[in-house]
Amino acid sequence: MNTARMAILGVASLAGICCVGVLMHGLAGAKPPPAPIVVAPVAPPQPTVRVLVAKRDLPVGDRVEGVDMAWQTWPADGLNPAYVTDGAAAKAAASTQNQFKRAAGALTTVASDAISNPAEGKGAQFVGALVRERISANEPLMASKVVRAGASGVMAVTLDQGLRAVALPLTAENAAGGFILPGDHVDVLLTRQVDSGGVATASTTTHGFVTSTVMRNVRVLAIDQNMAAQKTASAVGATATVEATPKQAEYLVLAKASGTLTLALRSYADAAGGAEISANNHDTAGATIRVFRNSASTPVVPQ
Repeated sequence: MNTARMAILGVASLAGICCVGVLMHGLAGAKPPPAPIVVAPVAPPQPTVRVLVAKRDLPVGDRVEGVDMAWQTWPADGLNPAYVTDGAAAKAAASTQNQFKRAAGALTTVASDAISNPAEGKGAQFVGALVRERISANEPLMASKVVRAGASGVMAVTLDQGLRAVALPLTAENAAGGFILPGDHVDVLLTRQVDSGGVATASTTTHGFVTSTVMRNVRVLAIDQNMAAQKTASAVGATATVEATPKQAEYLVLAKASGTLTLALRSYADAAGGAEISANNHDTAGATIRVFRNSASTPVVPQ
């Protein structure tokens, strides 16, 4: 083999080695292809409705005004049939561009309607109604919790089945100075003059008068025609309406005709339980009481 052939073979070998080195270097520095980007599908908006709610706390006896109501967005799947709605629901959007545009337009319309007056349309039925059961702020308004104008009186629908409302005369002197308010519990005291044939007790005064507790733990429903507690700390009215059973109502009316009634305010800690006729009322139970009408007296024996 001559020198020329050897030189060519050496150059070819060197070129091959260089090519392999360059190829290995390129493979070592190559980056893997980027991972494909997966776009999660956008969940369509859930259908909603607007529900008529109270903007503030509405105690029993309050009169509902237009400013007391507002529309609030509510999930359609959690809607109570008793709620009052405006009938408009936001439709679920699909993935196409046109459907998204229509959904955006619907949402814009709902947002525009949200500033509408809730006292108009379906909300008009609540304007002027009296609250029968307490309604908290942001609580949906329901027909069962109010008494509409022209319906039976709020007192009649407030009373539980089997109970009666009895009116008792009031003055600042016999009503704890005016600090008795609707919702309070009181004891009813009777002061009367002892009949000549009556038996004096430990509470009989030297002037021939006796005071006894007629009923205990009686709930006050209203002062005059106000069933809600006043904004002031006291309220002097002419009449207190209290809650009683039919038998208790008879007893209160008899006591009212027998002398002067005084309401003694009870502590909230002593307000548990229902009203009861005093078991220790020896001055009225079993004793003769004379009821005077038109200058004529009639003996009455309470049972």
